[in-house]
Amino acid sequence: MSLAFTYFCVLFAAIQWGANFNLAIPVVAEMPPVVAGATRYLLAALIMLTLTYIRGEHVPLRHARAYIVLGLVGVFGFNLLFFLGMQSTSAVNGALIMALNPLLTALIAWATIGERLHMRQWLAFPIGLLGVAIVVLGAGAHLEISHGDILIFLASLSWAAYNVCVKKMMPTDTSGIASTAAIMTVGALALTLVALLSGEQFVMPGQHAAIALLIMTIGGGVLAYLCWNAGIRRLGAGRAAIFLNLVPVTSMVIAAMEGVPPTTIQLTGAALVIGAVSFASWPRQQPTASPSAAT
Repeated sequence: MSLAFTYFCVLFAAIQWGANFNLAIPVVAEMPPVVAGATRYLLAALIMLTLTYIRGEHVPLRHARAYIVLGLVGVFGFNLLFFLGMQSTSAVNGALIMALNPLLTALIAWATIGERLHMRQWLAFPIGLLGVAIVVLGAGAHLEISHGDILIFLASLSWAAYNVCVKKMMPTDTSGIASTAAIMTVGALALTLVALLSGEQFVMPGQHAAIALLIMTIGGGVLAYLCWNAGIRRLGAGRAAIFLNLVPVTSMVIAAMEGVPPTTIQLTGAALVIGAVSFASWPRQQPTASPSAAT
């Protein structure tokens, strides 16, 4: 894979994830949140299982415990909170809150598995949190946080916990595609079970919402994951993480194109969050003479 194509892959993934926040608005307007999540991941799991089969692979049952935990935390928990939150917050607010995720992941990893935090992360976290606070509190005009903003923050915490669980639990003797197929299947089944138990109806959305959900499934789900993993293998997690700053930027651009430009408060919060994440994620310079730097 050429370096140019690698950058295209991570760029594509970040843009798709940013667009997900805007695409979710028409979806949750026509579908119950848990049904939207279940439908999205039933389709995504089917695609990933098909890819696994085409590649002549299978999902090993010996890793069932890991797949169940990862599926419940990363697919079920995140998507339930995400779609519930997007019912009562804006796409830009949601994207800005989620932009804090790299710092939340680092903090949870430090608290749960003892992963070391470097000084830049300690300095960046309160700045990023301040940026999010400015966005959700309206710069202090009224100290009130919307229900949707809280749910999106909880969704970000769920995704951060998933990232840490992946480091600890993801099988290393199975391909990423097979493992992802299993994780998506667990999450899809859990979302479907909750939807059925809650009495929600699986409805066929209108054309606009259906297209949005399909783009979220294929572009912002399957393809974004495959592109992101390909990019990380070439660039490393640190360099690739810089591209995550495009998530809120993409959402802002799309919202502006739809006639809802970002407010001054959102732009201020975005500058703080993006600046903090960039400062914390930018790869540190390694001594050239160090043996570890050569690897």
